[in-house]
Amino acid sequence: MSETTDTEVSAENAEAASGAPNQGETAAEGSTEVKLNGLFAFKMGMSSVYNENGESIPVTVLKYEPWFVSQVKTEDKDGYSAVQLACRPRRASRTSQAQKGHLKGSGFENGAAFVRELRQALPEGLRKGQTLSLDSLQKGDVVKLSANSKGRGFSGSVKRWNFGGGPASHGSHFHRQPGSVGNRTWPGRVMPGKKFPGQFGDERVSVRNVKIVDVLPEERVVLVKGPVPGGRNTLVQLMKE
Repeated sequence: MSETTDTEVSAENAEAASGAPNQGETAAEGSTEVKLNGLFAFKMGMSSVYNENGESIPVTVLKYEPWFVSQVKTEDKDGYSAVQLACRPRRASRTSQAQKGHLKGSGFENGAAFVRELRQALPEGLRKGQTLSLDSLQKGDVVKLSANSKGRGFSGSVKRWNFGGGPASHGSHFHRQPGSVGNRTWPGRVMPGKKFPGQFGDERVSVRNVKIVDVLPEERVVLVKGPVPGGRNTLVQLMKE
């Protein structure tokens, strides 16, 4: 069982924005943190830092919130190896009984707002209820970022596909139109795959070879070089390359 969307930030989660849920912390008491090949964080915005040479580096600030192991998937039982993680409590009225039962063992009595998976080889000693360690990523690591891009709604060909458009002067009657797309008598139809106006953005985007500029454990912040897909509060997956 896992959520299907990458951005589910709502008012019900605002109370947990500064840390993990109380019941999640209780479930993790007495258990050790676990290091994986990646983690999840929320995009806060962009800033800049200076390196040892005094050079300004543009960075994206990613806020880490505690994630707890909610399920361990194995090759024998599930057909693949993965670690399922949960973050932020959800209101009881918005949670099904199946979700409550599934996440109760990891401390989320009323379910979690975010449930995601990291596909990787399972580390030794991994068990339900452990906390994902921010030390999973270190300064200088190279990661692959995945997130949902900003949704731009129904957009025209010029914006969506970077068409040049027609003459901008008066009387051209062809400014931002897509242009001719038809064929002759045969095949007498528009071929599939033509670049038309349509839904633009709000899709899964991955960026590879992104460098971790710094990790600030006290502030639970990860700084990555350059831009990151999505708007503020977008959930971003970081996986080591």
